[in-house]
Amino acid sequence: MDLFATALPALSEAFALILQPQQIMFLILGVLLGLSVGVFPGLGGIAGLSLVLPFMFGMDPVSGLALMVGLVAVVPTSDTFASVLMGIPGSSASQATVLDGFPLARKGEAARALAAAFVSSLFGGLFGACVLTFFILIARPLVLAFALPEMLAVTLLGLAMVAILAGRLPLKGVAAACLGLLLGTIGEASHGGSLRMATYDIPYLTDGIKLVIVGLGIFAVPEIISLLRQDQSIARGATLGAGWMQGIRDWWTNIYLSIRCSVIGVIVGVIPGLGGSVVDWIAYGHAVQTTKDKSNFGSGEIRGVIGPESSNNAKEGGGLVPTLIFGIPGSGSMAVFIGGLALLGYEAGPQMIQNDLNVTYTIVWSLALANVVGAGLCIALSGGIARLTTIRFTLLAPFLFMMISFAAFQSRQSLGDLVALFAIGLVGIFLRRFDWSRPAFLIGFVLSSQAENFSANAHQIATFKFRRGMEQGLEYLASPIVLVILAITVVSVILGIRQSKQIRSEGEVHTGAKRAPLIFLLMLLAYSVIAWVNAASINLMSDKIFPMAVASVGIVALVLLLIRMIRAPEGDPIFADREAAGEDADAPHGLWPTLAWFASLLVLSALLGFVLALTLFMLAFFRLRAGVSWLQTVLLTAGGIGFMIFLTSTLNRDFPPGLLQELVDLPWPLR
Repeated sequence: MDLFATALPALSEAFALILQPQQIMFLILGVLLGLSVGVFPGLGGIAGLSLVLPFMFGMDPVSGLALMVGLVAVVPTSDTFASVLMGIPGSSASQATVLDGFPLARKGEAARALAAAFVSSLFGGLFGACVLTFFILIARPLVLAFALPEMLAVTLLGLAMVAILAGRLPLKGVAAACLGLLLGTIGEASHGGSLRMATYDIPYLTDGIKLVIVGLGIFAVPEIISLLRQDQSIARGATLGAGWMQGIRDWWTNIYLSIRCSVIGVIVGVIPGLGGSVVDWIAYGHAVQTTKDKSNFGSGEIRGVIGPESSNNAKEGGGLVPTLIFGIPGSGSMAVFIGGLALLGYEAGPQMIQNDLNVTYTIVWSLALANVVGAGLCIALSGGIARLTTIRFTLLAPFLFMMISFAAFQSRQSLGDLVALFAIGLVGIFLRRFDWSRPAFLIGFVLSSQAENFSANAHQIATFKFRRGMEQGLEYLASPIVLVILAITVVSVILGIRQSKQIRSEGEVHTGAKRAPLIFLLMLLAYSVIAWVNAASINLMSDKIFPMAVASVGIVALVLLLIRMIRAPEGDPIFADREAAGEDADAPHGLWPTLAWFASLLVLSALLGFVLALTLFMLAFFRLRAGVSWLQTVLLTAGGIGFMIFLTSTLNRDFPPGLLQELVDLPWPLR
């Protein structure tokens, strides 16, 4: 009763603050900014919040909160556009949505997929806010109960989703996840600072590879190249399908799935450091496990959209728990959010709950209201925006190349970003071609750093506890929460391996000759062996144990696959190859000539700088590859260049410079 006596007055005061016309206006402004930023892959909440931070000085605190919360709340909603329409994860929170959302768009059901996603996001956001309202007073003991072993157990649960997403051959999923984990260990080790698969002669590698580049390279580049080779619209037959009312009906039919995935979102969001990078995969895995007919997953199953989208917006509500209660940011955008709170005169942490409970609830219910406004706008616009899928893809491809190159460059403001994007894009193309699980690879990469940190820290503390007594050590490692999470993980793996043969996370892939899949496997095995040898040469045990363990598991999985390849006849599922038959094999344009266009943009950028390179690239592409008139070529090129200049000046970002900029002092935007 004391809790309600404290909460109700603060809650009513929060509603009175939020519902003032001025605050609603700032909230809508934040929502519009969030929608604008979220639509473009790779930008996300961090870029959007960084844009509004300079305006926080001198603002009314409640107005400033409304602006920031409005922006943060709708990015996980609006990033669905890129995931569904282009097959590009708009952010780490919408990676799983690509698996079934993009195939739906290609079937001509983009509006249906978008509408189902937006209603699911709306429900998840509201559910998260409702739970958070009552949870915020009792959350402290629960959050404190999650120590390092519990965090590691949840990370392992995220990796267990690999078993579900592996497809016909679980070993391929294990190997792909290990390769993703190994990619995440490149650079300086977080504990001892030892270099792994890097050298100071190439400074770019010492800081590791960024998530934006891996996400774009593994998912966006292969899909753009594949569609460009086929030279037609994304949606076959150029129809929009059932539209957004059908999507809303789909959500209502699967409302219990939406509720369960929203609960998953809140729980995972509460745990600092996990957040969007894992929650959508856990929700997707749950959606697969609870569906009787699993054959449609990966080729356009609407439940594969509803589950992740419900969870990633509910996660925002959960993510505010550690942010507001402990001042521990649950994600990168929450770290910027804490900075914004400080500018408005508030300090996130226990004092905020005790002294400014009304402000805390203002944030919570601004989040709910922003979800309503954002989802409403997205649903209203989804029919029109879905028409993008009916445009000939050759006319869209240069703009997508432009956006992903620009987004990749923002990760470290280095030309190395563009080289890394191309290299990882090439890996992504071959993973897709030979039916290796790209989601498993991405899950491995995303969870690599936290899996290593949690395991290393838990190992150090457990060693100390075991020295004091066996009972203390076991009590630390085998807490009830850890045992429950591990039990769920084991069940997920067993069910996942049983069910994986029915799932095509990459769609149906034909089999071909032995030679090409065998060469690719040998290349992956060679990299894993080199990574193991490199890790073994490190002196510090804390820096070498994780990559050595991961590489060992990967090598075992790859050797077992190699033995099967040697023994199996042609036509076995292990020899899956998209170039043997199907859309890619029948495409009118070849892989290497198409990839050469993207490479030419990156090479020209290194020589002339991004704006000049983009101008030449677009003029050549539209005239020679797309075959449009000179007037259309000039208009489309001018539109693309003008948009990029507007975007960079608004977001205060830089263009990738080239060799020319080092030799000649050019005016902006050419410099």
